[in-house]
Amino acid sequence: MTTNTSSPTIILIAGHWLGAWAWDEVLEHLATGNSEAVAITLPGLDPHDPERASRNLDDQVAAILELIAERGGSAAQPVVLVAHSGANAPVSLVLDRHPELVRRVVWVDSGPAAAGMAFAPDLPEEVEELPLPLFDDLAQEASLEGLSAEHLERFRVRAVPEPGAVLRQTVELTNDARLAVPTTLVCCSLPSAQVLELAQAGHPMFAEVANLATLDVVDLPTGHWPMWSCPADLARILNSAAEASRELR
Repeated sequence: MTTNTSSPTIILIAGHWLGAWAWDEVLEHLATGNSEAVAITLPGLDPHDPERASRNLDDQVAAILELIAERGGSAAQPVVLVAHSGANAPVSLVLDRHPELVRRVVWVDSGPAAAGMAFAPDLPEEVEELPLPLFDDLAQEASLEGLSAEHLERFRVRAVPEPGAVLRQTVELTNDARLAVPTTLVCCSLPSAQVLELAQAGHPMFAEVANLATLDVVDLPTGHWPMWSCPADLARILNSAAEASRELR
């Protein structure tokens, strides 16, 4: 184990339909901490990209790695990756391919993807993209607790359809070193006790959690989008995770 006392860069990655803008309120609070923080819009979620709908997970991984390099991330100065919801697929691939670049990973109402997982493997090939569902339908899959009418309106207006290729692509994992990256689970729509119970039971959504070498668990009771419902609390948790990462490996 080595000791690294410098403040790491925090890279924020939102889930499906969302760009860097989803973290605006969290970034305002993170600005008061010791670490530099930046949010990324993944390929496929930039409304100005004319080839947006054809982007895939490999494109997203490449963009994350490019941003890490731009921000000075390296094996000597690894970063903190924050992955919300469906960002778990590209971030799990980054951890698999370059675990040395990540000082800590924080899963926000999410968790590491398991090998062979795809978000929507049965999505027909002719479906190029998946728009944000109606909120009544979305609420059947993810908690909207804590979101105001204003939050929902902004979500609806700014959401970008998720590329079908991203949803269908299988997550191929081969490097067990990813499991040694220190990890924080921020549990929102499910309490941590239930998440850990599901992990031990081998539930496919959480099975990989049981294999992690170093795990911190934080409860933030709210809905699936805490960057809007509890931005200050989430920023505090992220700052604490970054600070905890100053002494590691």
